[in-house]
Amino acid sequence: MTQQPDTVKADGDKASKPNLVDRVFEQLRERILSGDYAAGSRLPGEHELSAALSVSRPVVRDALGRLREAGMVYSRQGAGTFVAVQDTPTSALSYSPVKTIADIQRCYEFRLTIEPFAAYFAAQRRDDAAVQKIAAALADLRDATRHQLHRTDADFQFHRAVTEAANNHYYTASIDALKQHIAVGMHLHGLSLMGPRIKLERVFDEHNAIYEAVARGDAETARDTMRAHLEGSRDRLFEGKVLDLSF
Repeated sequence: MTQQPDTVKADGDKASKPNLVDRVFEQLRERILSGDYAAGSRLPGEHELSAALSVSRPVVRDALGRLREAGMVYSRQGAGTFVAVQDTPTSALSYSPVKTIADIQRCYEFRLTIEPFAAYFAAQRRDDAAVQKIAAALADLRDATRHQLHRTDADFQFHRAVTEAANNHYYTASIDALKQHIAVGMHLHGLSLMGPRIKLERVFDEHNAIYEAVARGDAETARDTMRAHLEGSRDRLFEGKVLDLSF
C-alpha cells in the first residue's frame, strides 16, 4: 500500500505533520504576498487545496489556522476563508485595473504583442535553470489537470517563467505589472474549462507544447505555440466572439 505524503508511523508522526504544515503555510503565504491570491478574494476550499498541494485536509486546516493567526486571512461563517488586505509595495510599472469585459480583451491583445516574442527569445536564450523553472510550473499544471482543477497561480508562474527565460527585464517587468489583470482573465478562463475533462487536458497540452519548443531551442515554434495558446484562451473565454474596441 502506498503511504500518503503526510502519513507516518509511530515516533515520526509528531515530527512529520508540523513540517508539512510549515511547508503548506509558506506556500500559501507566498501566494498571498505575490498576489496569486488577491486581497479580498476567497481561497480555494480545504478539499481543493488538499488535492492541489498533495497533503491531507487536517494539514491544510492547520496551515490556514496559522495564516489566520498571522492576520493574513480571515473566515466568514458559511462562506469560506478570505485574504486580508495587506500593505504591499506597488510595482514601478503599473496599469489601470480591470473594470470591464473589454479590459480583459485588451489585456489579451497586449499579451499577444509581448508573450509570443518573449517565448521566441526564451527558446534562443534559455539555460538549464530557466528550463527547469518552466518545467516545475508545468508539473504543477499537470498535477492540477489530473485532479480536474485549474490553478491560476501555476498558470501565471508558467507564463512568467517562459518570459523570464527570455532574459529581457522589459518583458518580465511588463508581465509582473499585468499580474492582477492576467489573473482575472485566467480565473474566468479556468471557469470556462470546468466540465469535460478534455478541456483541461487540451489546455495542458498547449502549455506542454510551449515548454517543449523552448526546451529544444525552437524559437519560431515557441512563438507560434504561445500565440496559438493565448488566442485559444481568449476565444474559449469569449466563445469565439471579440468586442469592437473602437469605441
